[in-house]
Order: sequence, then C-alpha cells, then structure tokens
Amino acid sequence: MLEIVGLTKRYKNSNFYSVKDLNLTLKEGEIFGFLGKNGAGKSTTIKCLTGILPFDEGTIKVCGYDIQKNPIEAKLNIGYVPDNHAVYENLTGREYVNYMGNIYRVPKELIEERIEKFANLFSMSHAIDNQIRSYSHGMKQKICIIAALIHNPKFWVLDEPLMGLDPQSTFEIREYMKEHKKQGNCVFFSSHNIDMVEKLCDRVAIMNRGQLMEIIDVKKFMKESDVPLETYFLNMTKESKAKVIKFEDKKEKRERLKAEKAKVKQQKAEKAKEEKTQKEIANKIKKEEERKIKEQKNQIKKQTLAEIKTLKTASKSKSQALDEEYSKRVQEQLNILKSKMNSTLVENDSAQKAKESEDDSN
Repeated sequence: MLEIVGLTKRYKNSNFYSVKDLNLTLKEGEIFGFLGKNGAGKSTTIKCLTGILPFDEGTIKVCGYDIQKNPIEAKLNIGYVPDNHAVYENLTGREYVNYMGNIYRVPKELIEERIEKFANLFSMSHAIDNQIRSYSHGMKQKICIIAALIHNPKFWVLDEPLMGLDPQSTFEIREYMKEHKKQGNCVFFSSHNIDMVEKLCDRVAIMNRGQLMEIIDVKKFMKESDVPLETYFLNMTKESKAKVIKFEDKKEKRERLKAEKAKVKQQKAEKAKEEKTQKEIANKIKKEEERKIKEQKNQIKKQTLAEIKTLKTASKSKSQALDEEYSKRVQEQLNILKSKMNSTLVENDSAQKAKESEDDSN
C-alpha cells in the first residue's frame, strides 16, 4: 500500500535534516499510527508521501505508483486530511466536496450519493449547504474528512485528525477508520493521543529527530511489554536516544567521506596486522606442538628399543641358564650310566674269576 525507501528531506536554509533515511512499508487492511514529539518529522513525512513537498533522497510508492514519477496515479489513491483545515471558506460544504470529487474524477451521481452518506455519518446534514466560514473547528475538520473520502481512497492519510474534536465527533471518525480498514484499505495517521493509538492501531512507528526509532505491533506489545506504550514512547523520544543529523555541504561531505575512507583503511590495516599476528602465533603454536610430538615419538622409540633390548638380554640369560641346566642333567645321567657300567663290569669280572677258579678246581 505504501513503500518508503531512504526518504531524506531538509528544508532550505536549514542545517539539519527534518527526515533522514526513513524506510517504511504499510500493508492493506491496517491502521497505522505515526507517533513523535513536535518537530520529529511526522508532518514533513506526510507532506512528502502526499506529494505536497519535494524531497532530497529516496523513493515513495503509493499503491505501486511512484509519487515523483507517477504523481497523478499515486494521488488518485490518496485521501489526505491536513492538520490546518485548508479549505475554500466561501464555498458551502456541498460545493467544496463536489469540487474535490471532480478533481478526483468521481462520477456526479456517486458524489451526491457519498455526500449524503458521509453527511449523515458525521452529523453534518444540517450544515452541508452552509458556507464553510460559518463552521466550527470540528465541522471544518469533518468537511475535510468527507472531501478526502469522496473518491473512496485506498490510502487514507490524516495529520492530527482528532485534535480539538468533541467526544461525539472523535467517536464517529474513529469508527469510520475501522470501517475503512475492513474494506481492505489502509489508514495512516499522526497523533499525540497514545490512548487512542493503543485502542485503534495495528502498528505504530515512533519518530525522533527525523529518524525512525521503532515500529511496534500494538497487540504484541500490549501482551508482552512490562510498561505502558506511553512510557515506552516517552523513553524512545528522549533527546539522548537520537542525535540531530546535521546537513553537510559538498565540501564537508567529501571531507567526511575521506575521513571515513581513511578510518576504514586503517581498520583494515589493523585487522590485517592482527590476522598476521594471530597467524604467526598459530604457526608458532603448531611448530611447538609438532616439536613436542616429535620429541614424544623419539622418547617412545627409545623406550621401546630399551625394552626390546632388556627383553633380548633376559631371553639370552634365560637361554644360557637352560643350556647349563641341560648340560648338568646330561652329565648327571652320563655319570649314572657310567657308574652302572662300571658296576656291571666289576660284577662280570668277579663272575669270570669265580668261574675260572671253579674250573681250576675241577
């Protein structure tokens, strides 16, 4: 419905921006509140998006039409209610609304039909044919609203619409805002009435010193926040929350950009230096770890070789002991065998001698 990208506006002879780099998107079927203290940039933004004021930078699209490239198409979708009741006071209410309907290319029969509808809706039937100069503040506000709605705009914009209105008029306008939303249209209005914003809006934007501070989903905020919207608004619009953005001429901008470029260059150099230092530290740590690992490997190798040598020595000693034990046992067996053989020889020799003696006797 509305798309604002990078909106920047500075009034002539002012050293400060009224609106700086504003980005905002509004949807169909919502009521959007625009909050901020006096001088926050609300009215300036509204006058830019309605095509009343030119702006320095950015783009504004209403229902897909660029307000600068396609101003007629964009404005045919806008119904604007200003904060100053700028009307032709010599005309009657009916004449003024007819005039506005003709500007917006509304067929005559529809104009008459809608005049009757809105005159009844906003309790203006008794005064619709009187000169506007005879109207009260509230009646002038109502006739501006009727004129803004005569072409059934998709995007209804109101700048402080309820300021100075009596409770009945306030109620009537609020109710039609809801009705306009139900028809799939978008209502965008600025206000200082936080209580009404809480009850009426789907979302709100908070402005401070020409800068968008935050966009709030009202229902979600009311459900989750520990503080009222008014308290939150007052905190967000403190002077300390947003700096005044000073305008720069071409020379100042060049110097600032040069300084920023130098700062970025310095930051890159410092980052590169830091990365180099970190890399050197990492390489040093890596080498130290590699050295420790190599040392551990060598130590393990030495220890393993020593263990193998010990095992070999132990094995050799054991082998020698076994050989000695074997030789000893063999020798013992040989001695036993030798002893037995000697005994046998002795016995044989004795037997031979006995036989010889026996033979000699015979």
